[in-house]
Amino acid sequence: MNFAVEVNGEANPLSIETLYHTLAAASSSDSQQIKSGTQQLQNWEKQPGYYGSLQSILVDVSLPVEVRYLCIIQLKNGIDKYWRKTATNAIRKGERDLIRSRSVEIGTNEPDHRLALQNALMIAKIVRHEPDAVSSIVSNLRQVSHSDGSPLRLMRALLILLEVVKELSTARIQRTRTSLQAAALEVLQVLGKIYADRVRTWMIFFHQGGTDEGGAIDSIEQSLLALRVLRRLLVAGWDFPNRSTEVREFWELLSNHFRDMLSMTAEASSPLHENIRRLVERHLRQIAKLHVNLAKAHPSGFALLPSSIQLVLAYWNLVDQFGETYGSQSSTALDVGNVHSGDDDGQSIPITEYLSLKGLLLLRACVKMVFNPAQILRYQQAEDKEEKAHSRQVIKENILTEGFAKVAMQTLVTRFFVFTQRDLRDLEEQPEEWERREEGEDDVWEFSIRPCAEKLFFELMLNYKEQLVQPLLSVFGTVANLQNTDVLQKDAVYGAIGLAASVLEDKIDFDSFLRNTLAQEVQIVQPGCGILRRRIAIVLGQWLPIKDGLHRPLVYQIFQHLLAKDTPSNDLVVRITAGRQLKNVIIPFEFKFEEFEPYAATVLHYLVALIEEVELSETKLALLNTLLVLIQSVEEKISPFADQIISVLSPLWEHAGTEFLLNQSILGILSSLISAIKDESRKYHSLLLPLINSSVDINSETRVYMLEDALDLWVNTLQQIPSSAVPNVVPLVPHLFPMLEVGSDTLRKALEIAETYVYLAPAQMLASTGMILAPLTSLLKDCKREVTGLVLSIVELLMRSALELGGTAALMTFTSRLLEVNFLAIIVSGLHGAHEAHQTTGPHRAKTWLDVLVETDYFSILARLALADPKLLIDAVKAARPNEPFETTISWLLPEWFRHLDNISHPEKKKLSCLAVTALLQTGQPWIMEHLQDLMAGWTELVVELYDNEEKKDDCLVYEDVDAIKSPRETAEEEGQRKLMLADPVHRLDLKSFIREHVQHAVSTSGGNEAFQAQWVVNVDKDVLQEFSKLGIF
Repeated sequence: MNFAVEVNGEANPLSIETLYHTLAAASSSDSQQIKSGTQQLQNWEKQPGYYGSLQSILVDVSLPVEVRYLCIIQLKNGIDKYWRKTATNAIRKGERDLIRSRSVEIGTNEPDHRLALQNALMIAKIVRHEPDAVSSIVSNLRQVSHSDGSPLRLMRALLILLEVVKELSTARIQRTRTSLQAAALEVLQVLGKIYADRVRTWMIFFHQGGTDEGGAIDSIEQSLLALRVLRRLLVAGWDFPNRSTEVREFWELLSNHFRDMLSMTAEASSPLHENIRRLVERHLRQIAKLHVNLAKAHPSGFALLPSSIQLVLAYWNLVDQFGETYGSQSSTALDVGNVHSGDDDGQSIPITEYLSLKGLLLLRACVKMVFNPAQILRYQQAEDKEEKAHSRQVIKENILTEGFAKVAMQTLVTRFFVFTQRDLRDLEEQPEEWERREEGEDDVWEFSIRPCAEKLFFELMLNYKEQLVQPLLSVFGTVANLQNTDVLQKDAVYGAIGLAASVLEDKIDFDSFLRNTLAQEVQIVQPGCGILRRRIAIVLGQWLPIKDGLHRPLVYQIFQHLLAKDTPSNDLVVRITAGRQLKNVIIPFEFKFEEFEPYAATVLHYLVALIEEVELSETKLALLNTLLVLIQSVEEKISPFADQIISVLSPLWEHAGTEFLLNQSILGILSSLISAIKDESRKYHSLLLPLINSSVDINSETRVYMLEDALDLWVNTLQQIPSSAVPNVVPLVPHLFPMLEVGSDTLRKALEIAETYVYLAPAQMLASTGMILAPLTSLLKDCKREVTGLVLSIVELLMRSALELGGTAALMTFTSRLLEVNFLAIIVSGLHGAHEAHQTTGPHRAKTWLDVLVETDYFSILARLALADPKLLIDAVKAARPNEPFETTISWLLPEWFRHLDNISHPEKKKLSCLAVTALLQTGQPWIMEHLQDLMAGWTELVVELYDNEEKKDDCLVYEDVDAIKSPRETAEEEGQRKLMLADPVHRLDLKSFIREHVQHAVSTSGGNEAFQAQWVVNVDKDVLQEFSKLGIF
């Protein structure tokens, strides 16, 4: 039968029949029908009645499962999007009521588990929006549990409750969590009875026998599902579970069941079938999860629940017993032929190992509870504080005693730090993967015995220093000698010494241990010596960052030896570990290249070869990180090895493919390398520039991953480039402009690059003003102070470059461009806003968005125009304020400028503004002559500041010895900066001479000295005039 449908937008009417045919088409195997059916379903999403119709089709169990499955998926997704009343095209109330009323009944009668699960997830989403609906679900569960219906209905009801509790327990909204807590007691009463009854049923059957085996199997499955719900409920349903009588009773019941189930699975001659044993073990796993989760979420409550102390001690007994068979107890296990290759593939954790792991996690929770309790943000009543203090005391006095800490430390080190047979087999079969896993890059300590034991050991050492240091040193003393050939034992104890380095720093003569023991052991050749060599590299990496006074050349010699591939005992794991740990050896502050230099070439050669040899991307990244640290530590002394480093990075980039983390790491290394070798980087431009180009190109698919690191490399390349190589980097300039239009994290870096290019290639940047000024203008309006400062700095540099390259005519052209994009209009308008704000006083005074630093930069732009030609400034201001007479504009602009002159703290910028307002005297206009007093006050203050040395009569900002400011190895950027600085009037013009010249011009245009005195000087305050006269300028 063909269910193809024609899609005519929303014109296709919605009915049960058409909806069924559309669902059939969308769930078929024909791509065209899937496409058309899916489109039609999307068109109906917003129509009233659509989701109710979906549920009507779902309820018909005679329809194909594929259609019904698509039906529930559509319904679940729709509830996610449209159930909220405030949602656009929200499902109407009547339809919501219909869906809600039928959903639980449909779920409890659904024969297909997949559909039942999706229906339960849908109900959970409804309850998340309507938490009060939990009570109706609990009522349904009570009704189903009391009925004589099939076990399937109870399983489906439990499944619904499981998903609902999951959803509510993970909610962050307080209303949702409160609703769960309000219903928690009722759920516990109903579900606890179901669980207890079912456990009693199947336990009696398996202990005493009977005829209803099917009923027993149903009961064990039902109790397991109920336990999964209860595990989450007890953690999320109460803030203080120890205060609830019902919780305390159920907790004791679980403790008894835990003991009984453990004995059932531990019996060697247990009559349980394998499938039944697994179900019982799953009960144990759920109970163990509850113990750990409750101890983490409610530490005080856990400690004060009945039998909790006995429970933790019972767990420790399990841990202790499991430890007897955990590690490889003999060095004969190191013989590859003795490493068994049994059926255990490591994918499933045996129940004893799983419970031991949970026991270690539970002990860690107890240690944290006592020594590092979590901070509680909510208000604590006196009872809460008392319970917290009492729980810590109970744990410390009954579990974490000094005697227990000593026993636990010794057990962890001697049993759980030792490699297992499985570890040794994996080491032999998958060395690189094994090494990566052992380094803990996946943060697996919560899921693996040894990493968890290491965490617990360190916390015990940290909190029981005085009690545990001596016992650990005693074990260490018996093991750390050349006569002891038990490699596994040494590895375990050395591992403990490395982990506790911060505690044992002043308790061990590590330098003597290094010289007399480690340096000798690293040369021993015997079965398993690779394991010991790996551990020595790790221990050195743990001790060197914290221990001063060690014989570091010996350490470097050891690492050179461990990295050597031609040494047979240095297997891949040893060399990778040494490559990783080398980073920790060379990163300390005490690192001196002179000590490392004899080994540098060989170590670097081995490291680069190792990077090429390894296959896992994670391992390559770790070794590349070591290479990066090495470059940053050695700095410019890395130059002789640059060719060698580049030789491995280039092919690595080519083969990285979509491993973008590798590409990012390579870019970071290149960036540091270029910064270290400085102008020698020119010979690598053929490699660097294409990488930058492909990484920053707006059309590149990799741009989103590589942009930030590529910009760092771009910056460093520009900063170190010599003048002769500048043409090589100019073609990259067009990639800058799109970045200036995006308010991203890379914007500041892009602006810094643009600023550098103004120094390197000013002519090319001025030729691109059409593309750069518009985005800069947008940034000037919308960005913060840091970005605004860079924008204004770039524009000011462009103005100075235009003046330097083409004179006033070029600056006039550039000014026209600034006016076209309203850049100057924004500046003048901002200054006007600042002036208006400064006219108000008192508590209700107006505020300006222009801070002091930005206003200084604004006036610097205007100052550049005035210094080049006062007429240029006048014309620019007129064009920027076309609707305001110039006389009006200048009447507020100059007072604001003089007012702000006192607030400029930067000497160069202050002199720039002072020169600019002085230059306006060339106009001879009354609007500047009226401010003669302001001019004299500003001149006096700045002259005193710049000529403060009585022996030096010159302006301190004017450079006398031009050659003295030239760097011996001047880069192109430094050359550009130097040239602009020497051409800058701030550093070229003597302030006193400049003032004298313009005052004389003002006197001349006023008709002589007498006229000047009578017309303008007469208005100057006597004190101001007297102070200015002392300068001897005029």
